[in-house]
Amino acid sequence: MTKINIGLIGLGTVGTGVVKVLKDNQDICIKKIAVKNINKKRNIDNLDTNLLTSDPYEIVENPEIDVVVEVIGGTEPAFDLLKRAIKNKKHIVTANKELLAKNGEELFNLANENNVVILYEAAIAGGIPIIMPIKTTLAGNKISKIAAILNGTTNYILTKMEESNVSYADVLEEAQKLGYAEADPTGDVEGFDSAYKIATLATIALNQKVDINKIHTEGITKISADDMKFADELGYKIKLIALAEITKENKVDVRVHPMLVPDSNILSTINDVTNAVLVEGYPVGRVLFAGPGAGEMPTASSVVGDIIAIQRNIDEKDPLPMMKCNHKIKASQLDILHTENKYYISITASNIPGVIGTIGEICGRHHINLASVLQKGVCKENSAQIVVITETCKESDIQNAITELKNNNTIVRINNLIRVME
Repeated sequence: MTKINIGLIGLGTVGTGVVKVLKDNQDICIKKIAVKNINKKRNIDNLDTNLLTSDPYEIVENPEIDVVVEVIGGTEPAFDLLKRAIKNKKHIVTANKELLAKNGEELFNLANENNVVILYEAAIAGGIPIIMPIKTTLAGNKISKIAAILNGTTNYILTKMEESNVSYADVLEEAQKLGYAEADPTGDVEGFDSAYKIATLATIALNQKVDINKIHTEGITKISADDMKFADELGYKIKLIALAEITKENKVDVRVHPMLVPDSNILSTINDVTNAVLVEGYPVGRVLFAGPGAGEMPTASSVVGDIIAIQRNIDEKDPLPMMKCNHKIKASQLDILHTENKYYISITASNIPGVIGTIGEICGRHHINLASVLQKGVCKENSAQIVVITETCKESDIQNAITELKNNNTIVRINNLIRVME
C-alpha cells in the first residue's frame, strides 16, 4: 500500500488517541501536529516534540502532507483551515460535527471540485460506525427514519436520574466531577450537540440537505426526578432523542428533544454514556448501531479508520466515490407545530372535585383525546399531582391546550410537556 503523510490539527483527547493508535503504523506517517501550546505536557509516551507547531496553516500549506486530520472542533479557524487544505488537494478527516452541520455543504462542494474526499465517521457517534455503513452496505435501501441517542453526557444524566431518583442538578454536578460533562455543559444538555449530529446524519441518510437552523431543539434541563419516576411507572424511559424521518407528505421531520420511549423499544435500554442509532428502511427493516459515542480511543478508532480508507484508495483517479456528498435537493423541513405526537403532561392542580374533568374538557376543545389520566397524590398545599398521556394529536393543538390550561384558575402549574415515542 502507498505510504501517506498526515497532518494533525489538535492534540486534545481525540488527537492524543489518534497519535497512540498510529504509533506503530508503518504506512501512515504523522508529519506535523498543530497545537495551541507547544510546551504543554502530553499524555503520549516518547512524543517527538519536533512534530509540534503552533501554526496550523503550516500543515494545510505543506505540499508533503496528503491528509489533514482536524479534531479541534468549532467553526473557526477550522472552516478556513479545511478550505485551504482542500484547495491544496488534500483529503480531509474530521470529527467536527458543528462545522459539518453549519458549513458542510460548502466544504463538500469544494471537495468535489478538487477531487478530494472528506470523511467524518467520528463526527456523528464517536466510535460507532454509521456513515460508512449508510453510504455502502445500506446504499440499496430507502431509509425512512432515524431515531438516535447521540449524546453520552445527557444519556448518562438521564440514566442516573432514573436509577437514583435524584434531581438533574445533582446528577449534572456528579457528571462534571467524573469528566462526563463539561464545566459549561450547555452544548450537551440543551441538545445542540445532538442537533449538529442529526443534521449531518439526516442529510446523508435521507439524501436531502437538512438545514441546522430549522431543527427544533430542546434539552433535558426541565426533566425532573418525578418525570423519570412517572415515566417508569407508565412503562417508559426518558431519553434525549435525535429524530429524522420522511413523512407521508414527503416532508422531512428533523428534531431533537426528550421523549418517553416505550420499554418495548430497544432505545429504552441504552444507558449511561452509550450512544445508539436506530435506522429504518426498505428492504432492510430496522437496524441498530450502538456503542461508545465518545472518548479518546473509541473516537480515535473512527478517525484512524477514515485515514486508512483514504490511504487504501489514494492512488485512484476518483478516490472513494461512494463517500462523496453531492446533495442537490434541499429538504422541505417540517415545522414542529405541524408534527403529530403523543404527549406526556405533568400538571399540578387544585385538589378540588371536577379538576380532572376540566383538564379533559380543555383538551377536548383542542381536538385532543386522553389515553390515560393518573392522579399521583396530594401535595401539602392541597394540590394534586396529575399525569396525562394523550393519544396522537397535532403539536399546534397541544400548545394551544397548554396555554388554556395555564390560564385556568384550577391549574397551579404545568410541570412538563414531553413527547412520547410510538
